[in-house]
Amino acid sequence: MDTTQITDEFFDQYAAALLDRDERAVASLYAVPALVLFPGQAIAVGDRTQTEQFFASSWAQYDGVDTAEPDITILAASDDAIWADVRWSHGGTEQERFCYQLARTGDGWQVAVLTSLPL
Repeated sequence: MDTTQITDEFFDQYAAALLDRDERAVASLYAVPALVLFPGQAIAVGDRTQTEQFFASSWAQYDGVDTAEPDITILAASDDAIWADVRWSHGGTEQERFCYQLARTGDGWQVAVLTSLPL
């Protein structure tokens, strides 16, 4: 499978988990340990329940959102890592942008580093 197929399948699965509001499914797509970088804060994730709790507490901000369309630009790739710039659109409007470092793990491809980017 090539890098484009890997990222397309990964973010299709990620979008489905988000739209289902399934924090366990989303958390399963994150490696442990992982690093989340937001403006002014870095969060070291050492336990999958941290990711579950974060997403469970954030569902309200997505009230009324019934689409999650990723526009993926692959920045770099190696045999064991992919860096992808993903612009998320909801209802046809670009709303969020992140750089995901996906790592090949024993559980498949997972987010190892998530970085918030400006739109």
